[in-house]
Amino acid sequence: MARGARFLLVLALLAALLAVVLQLYRHRKPRLWMVEELSVYNGTNEELPILLAILGSVFDVTKGRSHYGPGGGYHHFAGRDASRAFVSGNFTGDGLTDSLQGLSSSEVNSVVDWRKFYFERYIEGNPTKYLKGVEVKAKRGTQLLEKQKSDEAKIPGCNSKWSQQEGGEVWCDAGYPRLVRRPGDIALTGQVSQRCACFQENELDKAGLVVYEGCDYLSQSCKVN
Repeated sequence: MARGARFLLVLALLAALLAVVLQLYRHRKPRLWMVEELSVYNGTNEELPILLAILGSVFDVTKGRSHYGPGGGYHHFAGRDASRAFVSGNFTGDGLTDSLQGLSSSEVNSVVDWRKFYFERYIEGNPTKYLKGVEVKAKRGTQLLEKQKSDEAKIPGCNSKWSQQEGGEVWCDAGYPRLVRRPGDIALTGQVSQRCACFQENELDKAGLVVYEGCDYLSQSCKVN
């Protein structure tokens, strides 16, 4: 066989081998981290990268060693998935957990936003099987928040002011101030809250409207504590 033909054959074989390698790379199984494995990458060994996980996605935060290494302000996140602590602020004991049980849609949405923050700045690993469900709940939280804003925009809010000398006051340029529940907050935050809104006289018999304590029924301004 001529030298040129052998050279072309070698090139063809190399191309075929490269194609096989690329195919294997595309279908490789994602790396799954065990809790014990991840804990080793907590920054205490300077020869190893520093890893943290959020919602099961693992990120290499080594370039932020001054923050995530021992003594750093975010060292409690290194070597573990402490998703809950990103919104709870509990950086000790049981607070450093990946469990989102009991969190509201709004809080879950905040955790998803934190994951986006790391995704944009650090190398991402592979998410857990729970991530899809968490993202669905977060999306639902965003939808509820937008609906609440839309609903509240239909009923004007009260004007308000406060000073140390005179205390607080709410008033309506048109209508009468009433406290009304914000139903969306149950789903968003898990708590009930109220806002001040202005209602016309023919609307004051609606269920759920509360007159401010010490305020006349048809007063357009009310003192508040």
